Amino acid sequence: MNTTNDGRLAHAALRSAAWSERWFPDAWVFAALGVVLVALAALAFGATPATAVNAFGDGFWSLIPFTMQMAFVVIGGYVVATAPVVARFIEWLARVPRTGRGAICYVGLVSMLASLLSWGFSLVFGGLLVRALARREALRMDYRAAGAAAYLGLGAVWAMGLSSSAAQLQANPKSMPPGLVNITGILPFSQTIFLWQSLALTGVLIVASLLVCWFTAPSAGNARTAQDFGVTETATPALPPRQRPGEWLEYSPLLTVLIGAMGLGWLGYAFATQPMVTAIANLNTYNFLFLTVGLLLHWRPRSFLNAVSRAVPSTAGVLIQFPLYGGIASLLTHAPGPDGLALAHRLSGLFVRIASTDTFALVMGAYSAILGFFVPSGGGKWLVEAPYVMQAANDLHVHLGWAVQVYNAAEALPNLINPFWMLPLLGVLGLKARDVVGFTFIQLLVHVPLVLGLLWALGLTLAYVPPVMP
Repeated sequence: MNTTNDGRLAHAALRSAAWSERWFPDAWVFAALGVVLVALAALAFGATPATAVNAFGDGFWSLIPFTMQMAFVVIGGYVVATAPVVARFIEWLARVPRTGRGAICYVGLVSMLASLLSWGFSLVFGGLLVRALARREALRMDYRAAGAAAYLGLGAVWAMGLSSSAAQLQANPKSMPPGLVNITGILPFSQTIFLWQSLALTGVLIVASLLVCWFTAPSAGNARTAQDFGVTETATPALPPRQRPGEWLEYSPLLTVLIGAMGLGWLGYAFATQPMVTAIANLNTYNFLFLTVGLLLHWRPRSFLNAVSRAVPSTAGVLIQFPLYGGIASLLTHAPGPDGLALAHRLSGLFVRIASTDTFALVMGAYSAILGFFVPSGGGKWLVEAPYVMQAANDLHVHLGWAVQVYNAAEALPNLINPFWMLPLLGVLGLKARDVVGFTFIQLLVHVPLVLGLLWALGLTLAYVPPVMP
């Protein structure tokens, strides 16, 4: 490895990449180790072996609906992105960068901006943009660094935008359990994601992430391209001609028009009866939208089905690994010791006891990041944590909306090295977690002090406002 043409940060990224490619385990092994560590911790705090085993088994299938949703995020995104008109748009976008380093930063910016609207779309769209750029062999773009940049939407800012399910939940009292409403009241977006402090934090994170992308991008001589990883797929193949009479419906737009009309009708009703951001934040609605649009854009059912067939192998990691994360979550929350407290409550109690008004952001940010490493969540675990986190914020007179943003910003940190959210993107790219985590680890080293420091400093500018009840 010749690093003479690379700066210190790029040199560090290459060394980190080399280490992770050699020592970082497969994502399934990573998840399995998490099961073992959390189970041992539960036993150490007094949970019986039977309790721990039952918690793991009961939780193993608990993420099946979410697993299927994530699989359809990949399938729906791939189907839309490979439709002829969208594929041409991605190819057009891929013509913008002029250098490999510029392409990596470009991918990072597109991914982060897209994730503020929809984290699911940013994963697939970012991955397909990387593949389109990789076909420009003259760029000499490092495929690993570009893949890491495509992941920044999930690793940096996704929860600071409309994708934030915690902010969505707090703004919609009908979605909150009664106990939480009594603690927090209603927190509109103006008190969470649209606070100027939140917007400033988001802007700083985007700029900092792009600077890390720029300075860690390997030079052309050290770049490992998609061809080096055996990723040699060309543009989407053309639809083969019909070969037998029985295939006429597969090649006719008749079924596409009928099914598409029904799908659009349901989507129109969904968006008409609830706020747009609420509707699109629902993964079922999101996936339904992408499948319907994908079907219409492909026009012929055979083209649509061919795209689905090409997408399905990319979901393998999601299908086989998410059950382990369900087991981990259950061990953390449903394997109590003799005093009836599970690990999650012990962690929260510890951090709440040592927090003060001035240190709340630091302490709760660290807590959210640590727990998020073992229980990755698109905000779903906010329902579990919110009652005691927000009660602590009330007791310490911390701005409630900022407490939500502390959770949001810190929850993204462990994503940078946890393979959980990487899996859909890795499936699109044809890479392993070990291939990109060397670069995302450098991002983590920068983000941890930056995020925690800004959460603390910006939090000092906000005064406590009592809950506003519906």
